[in-house]
Parts: sequence; C-alpha cells; structure tokens
Amino acid sequence: MLERLATTIRLLQITEVDEVEEPFGQRQKGSSAMPHKRNPVLCERICGLARVLRGYASTAMEDVALWHERDISHSSAERVILPDACALSDYIVRLSTRIVEGLRVKSENMMANIELHGGIAFSQQVLTALIVEAEWPRERAYRAVQHLAARARDDDGSFRDLVAVDPDISGALSESTIAHCFDIEPYLANIDETYRRLGLSTTTQRTATDASAPELAIEAGLAGGRMS
Repeated sequence: MLERLATTIRLLQITEVDEVEEPFGQRQKGSSAMPHKRNPVLCERICGLARVLRGYASTAMEDVALWHERDISHSSAERVILPDACALSDYIVRLSTRIVEGLRVKSENMMANIELHGGIAFSQQVLTALIVEAEWPRERAYRAVQHLAARARDDDGSFRDLVAVDPDISGALSESTIAHCFDIEPYLANIDETYRRLGLSTTTQRTATDASAPELAIEAGLAGGRMS
C-alpha cells in the first residue's frame, strides 16, 4: 500500500503533471542533468525498499520447504531477513508519514489538468448520459464521444463546446444534462464519508509551501534526518 502511494506521488510530481510534491529542501538538488526537475527521491526510496522486502518474502517462502527437519539452511536466512525486514518496514512507515505530513498539494494544477482540452476528462460522463438518458446503443455513443474527444485532443476546439454544438448529442440531451456531465461535484459526493471511514480529518489543513521547505537536503529525509 505504501509503495502504491509512493508510486502515485511520483507520477503526480512529474513536471508536466505537477499536482503534488513531496518535501523538498531549499538547497536540495533534483535531477543532476536537468536542474528544473524535483526528483521525488523519498518516494523513489520507498519503492526501491519495497522491492527488497518482496525479495525477503521470496526467501521466506523458500524456507518453507524442509527435508526431514529444520536446519541451518533455514535459520541462516531468517537471521538476515527477519530483523532487516522489520527495520525496513518501520523505516518505510516513518518515511511515508514524513512525506504525507509535508506533501504539497497543488489544487490549481489539478483543476487545470481536469479542464485540459475543455474538460476532456469528462468524456465518460457524456458517454454514460448518452447511453442512460438518451438510450443510445453503446457503440454509437462511444463512437460519437470518441470522435469529439479526438478533435479536442487535436486542438480543434474545446471538448465541452464540441459536445454542446454537436447536433446529434444536443438533440438527444438537454443543456442541463450536458452541463451536469461536466460537473465535478458527483466525483466528490462521498469524499467526507470516505475520509471519516479512514479516520482522516475533513477540515482544511495547512499545506506546505516553498517558504516552509527545509533548507537542507538532510532535513527533507535524504540522509535519514527529520524535517524541522
């Protein structure tokens, strides 16, 4: 689970996406070849150590096979993997906590990506409306939405505008239905309940900023140090 979280943050921190950012020291270096990059080294470390843990799991599975009784071939491996796996797991949990507490969330970039090509991310909603509300055959609905989405991706207009002026779609769906297809609120309808079930706060928290970024790389966790 923590590796999946770290992988997601790595993807969202790509320069072209830039929706979240792990703690990054003011004097910390990113890519040695491309100075503009802020490599998510903490999340990368979690992903690497997760592979080590899976390797230990493989060793433990091989320890299951016995001859007539346990021998040194089992315990010699366990003396390495058991304490090291516990230490690694503890470190990964602590590092993940540090990342989450210092995570910078860029909501304005999230909205910009959602609105990319005129809300092309809402194509599924338009497809569903044509199938459920207009009772179109799925193949017809899919082809119609796919064609408009392709035009939007080729910068031949905003996806939202192309849907609104398409004669077949506008004839099958009302203006309010089309507008609802591009409404983000249904995706957030149960967000508070989800947070409560996970034991998380539903109130706005202080977000990390560049001004609060630790000055030294070690404070960002590069050498095991703690953030101040």
